[in-house]
Amino acid sequence: MDDLKWVEYSKEEVEKLVVKLRKEGYQAAMIGLILRDQYGIPSVKKITGKTITKILEEHGLASEIPEDLYNLIKRAVRVANHLEKHKKDKHSARGLQILESKIRRLAEYYKIQGKLPKDWKYSRELAKLIVKE
Repeated sequence: MDDLKWVEYSKEEVEKLVVKLRKEGYQAAMIGLILRDQYGIPSVKKITGKTITKILEEHGLASEIPEDLYNLIKRAVRVANHLEKHKKDKHSARGLQILESKIRRLAEYYKIQGKLPKDWKYSRELAKLIVKE
């Protein structure tokens, strides 16, 4: 923290801000942007020694599905809904195949890391239940 002496917030204050923003409904990436832009905190990790996700896990506020996987699933649901209306859109159909492939690969990685259950499997029906759009 030597190079961040100008930051006005202590380690504890930054952690409280992260928890407060999460309780307001923001995801980890958005919390980082808000802290940077509105509070002048350039790096949560340099101040606290922990990532935003780690802080959320310690306070029991981490989401069940990792944020990057959730965002891919959300995108896949939007494309699938688009394809229900526009059945002949072959470019979007191919895009959905690629997107679902990314989801399966990322899910496999998170199963190995222990962040997802070993029996977790992606399906479009599950995706629609997860996203609830």
